Amino acid sequence: MASCLARLTRTRAFPRNPNPSASSHRLFSASSSVLARRVKPEEKLTADQAFDLLEDDFDDDDTTSAGHLMLREQRRVLYYLRLIEHEMPKLVAYRKPYIPPTSETPLVVRSLDYAGEEHPATAKRVVVVAVDQLPLRGASAIHKLKLLAGPRWTPNPPTDAGVQKDASWGNGYVKISCENFATPAMNLKWASDTLDRLILEANRNPGTFKDVPVDLRHVRSKIEKAKRGDHLRGRLLNRPSIADFPKAWLPTDSSHY
Repeated sequence: MASCLARLTRTRAFPRNPNPSASSHRLFSASSSVLARRVKPEEKLTADQAFDLLEDDFDDDDTTSAGHLMLREQRRVLYYLRLIEHEMPKLVAYRKPYIPPTSETPLVVRSLDYAGEEHPATAKRVVVVAVDQLPLRGASAIHKLKLLAGPRWTPNPPTDAGVQKDASWGNGYVKISCENFATPAMNLKWASDTLDRLILEANRNPGTFKDVPVDLRHVRSKIEKAKRGDHLRGRLLNRPSIADFPKAWLPTDSSHY
């Protein structure tokens, strides 16, 4: 070891490489002559070979920092492509058939997810249910529930509720959301309990508020903010469509509409 260090630190009077053009004009894909002789990876370098590596100048045969960043991004993409190719087919074992909701499971629960990223909104839970699917006792109980729900009741299904647009409106929908607690389960439990208390209170003395009209100011305000003209000339939640035209006015060829 001492002889190796002495050889590395000694002062050279003459260059070891008599031909300077051999290293300065090396090709882009060429390697050092010392590395080219290393056939076996377990072979140890001698002191002369190590000194040659120290004297080997940089010949601009490597890419830039931006190039290394690009290569790292390509390796990252290839990693996920390998996961898609080899790991995702294994998810077939966890596949389950789709079972549409029934009258016994009328609730639609909506959650937010940011692909694993931490976000305060991921704990939020939204519960949407059709009033016709709730266990209410008659029309008076339905009317009382609309009054108790206030702006949480809408005659049409909410746009972000997961309900089909062509679904029957019936007596409207109730939407309850909560994000006051730390965990999603706690927020869902609060929304579910609130809906249960709402149903219980609506079925208790349902004829108490039968003379009170339903307040639709929140519905009108939302439509006015949309600025689509649906609030003009009595078109609130009743925008005219082709179904409102007389059949005699409609073309006979169905391709026109």
